[in-house]
Amino acid sequence: MSADVLGRWVPDRPEDVAAIFAKADFPWWIAGGYAIELAVGRELRAHGDLDVLVLRRDQALVRGLLADWDLYVADPPGQGELRPWRPGEFLQPPLHDIWCRRTPKAPWSVQLMLDEAEGTRWVSRRDPAIRLPIDQLGRTTETGIPYLAPEVQLFYKAKAPRKKDEIDFEAVLPLLDAPARAWLADAVSVIAPDHPWLGRLPPVSRT
Repeated sequence: MSADVLGRWVPDRPEDVAAIFAKADFPWWIAGGYAIELAVGRELRAHGDLDVLVLRRDQALVRGLLADWDLYVADPPGQGELRPWRPGEFLQPPLHDIWCRRTPKAPWSVQLMLDEAEGTRWVSRRDPAIRLPIDQLGRTTETGIPYLAPEVQLFYKAKAPRKKDEIDFEAVLPLLDAPARAWLADAVSVIAPDHPWLGRLPPVSRT
């Protein structure tokens, strides 16, 4: 999506989002490149946006929390087109990408991403075979900011890795423990069996 056409971005910082979501009574996580930085504890690169992951089933609660914001949904996804997210509208798959700004004249500052869940388990929107208990989906910083577990974020970045994704992979890989590496290897092998990252992860064994 072109910022020239859809408006400029001035992304919030994770601490800004934490203040906005302080009263949230639903789970949420900083995602994208900022999630990797929160995991490694330092800045790695510049960011064009800031992603926040929420579960699709909680979207009405998110809509209420951001009731005074100007919210647009990418429809259809990935085609460079936005439309208003109407109050009371429940977004169904494949819609999952929401651009948020404080007023119609303000820059975009937060990108909401809707993901799937069944009961107590997160379900990847890319392949429902890839799952994880929701209580294992994220981590929390020492200051209380929730962020997406790095292995889950790397799984999303693995689809079509760009230079910035390679930077994130190299930075956070040494911090992944054996279970996290095994989960990532398993998940990536489902969507891309020949992915180059698999050579840096444990071999996948299936019965």
